[in-house]
Amino acid sequence: MLESRFTRSLLCACAWLAVALPAAAQSLTLPQALQEARANLDVAIARGGLEAARADILAANHAPLPVLSAKVSSIDLQHGIGAGPLLTRKRLDKGVGLDWTWERGDKRALRTRAAHEAVGAAQEDLQDVVVQQMLATQGGFYDLLAAQQKLELMQALVGDARQLADTAGRRVRAGDLARQDANRIEIEAERVRADALAAELDRQRAALVLAQLVGRMPQAERLAVEGGWPSPPAPGDADLALLLEGRADVRAAQARVRAAQAAVDGARALRRSDVTVGASFDHYPGTSNRLVELRAQMPLTWGYDYQGEIGRALAQLRQAEDQLEKTRRSAAADLRRLQLEAATALARARHYETDVLPRAREVAQSAEIAYQKGALPLTDLLDARRTLRATLLDALATRVDAAKAAAAWQLRAEPLPPEFIAQRLP
Repeated sequence: MLESRFTRSLLCACAWLAVALPAAAQSLTLPQALQEARANLDVAIARGGLEAARADILAANHAPLPVLSAKVSSIDLQHGIGAGPLLTRKRLDKGVGLDWTWERGDKRALRTRAAHEAVGAAQEDLQDVVVQQMLATQGGFYDLLAAQQKLELMQALVGDARQLADTAGRRVRAGDLARQDANRIEIEAERVRADALAAELDRQRAALVLAQLVGRMPQAERLAVEGGWPSPPAPGDADLALLLEGRADVRAAQARVRAAQAAVDGARALRRSDVTVGASFDHYPGTSNRLVELRAQMPLTWGYDYQGEIGRALAQLRQAEDQLEKTRRSAAADLRRLQLEAATALARARHYETDVLPRAREVAQSAEIAYQKGALPLTDLLDARRTLRATLLDALATRVDAAKAAAAWQLRAEPLPPEFIAQRLP
């Protein structure tokens, strides 16, 4: 019977769910997607922040520059400066001097230490950005894979539903089927066709999202992925406290606390005044052609002990400590959430594969047989077909959730290899 073709198509489509669409104009595997995600614009921006932080070390780790000065003084406005060459005979006190500031209180070492800690925070920020982009890319990859397989399923059902509707029309003309039943079959065929159009739109949207993550925006809607669904093991017991301290965002917050502490020490070092020493060589015709001046100067901090600078540095230290505590709490909740989501999603996907889908197939097959024998009305048959189709789509959704949850847990539970972070853009 032609009516049973619908169920057979659904059963075949269930097997197709594990196979991706053929490669399109731009095909992409998961390893390729992750490789390209590690060099996308978000990662490039984070690397730029790291390079800027490294440059700050050079700016911090140098002594104050010497100051070269030139002067002309003792200009006699009443009697004039006399005749003769400007540099040798005129009565002008001319001099060339050099001044240099001696920093006290280890100010240079303290600001360099703060810059080094800022570099450490930037490195951890870069690693966290890489992990986030890989998480987003894996999610986008599996979303596009599911959209492709959903579209393939719907396209297979469109042809079958259209054929069944044509057959119903011929049976109506032959007087073998009521017009009302044929109309119901026609409506069902149009609904499947509309669902296929929606599936194509979902595929294009998923392709655009993934193309932005991997930097393949030209003709992004033609992007397709290759591969199947992973079979990851359920997440076992893990030392969340150990994972927490190993997370890049937590380590970045710790580095910022150390940088803030160095800034506090640097602010307190301001209480030790710097001394500026200098010397100049003077030339004053009529008095001497070789005069030397030695000088030293330092600021007087009477009435002010840098309370403002120290107070601001202490406030920023407390702010960094609070941010560290907030990051720890957020990271702990995130790890626990990822662990629970991975375990639940995997269990749900296996439940659909082993229990829900077999029952839906059995119900659809029984409905087909009963309808062929005249023991089941058309309405019940259509309901059974819709149930099987919806169950297949739900099973596909559970596979997506399980794959994304397992990948997220794995990325957060296992540190990235150093070469992933050291990679440079071409």
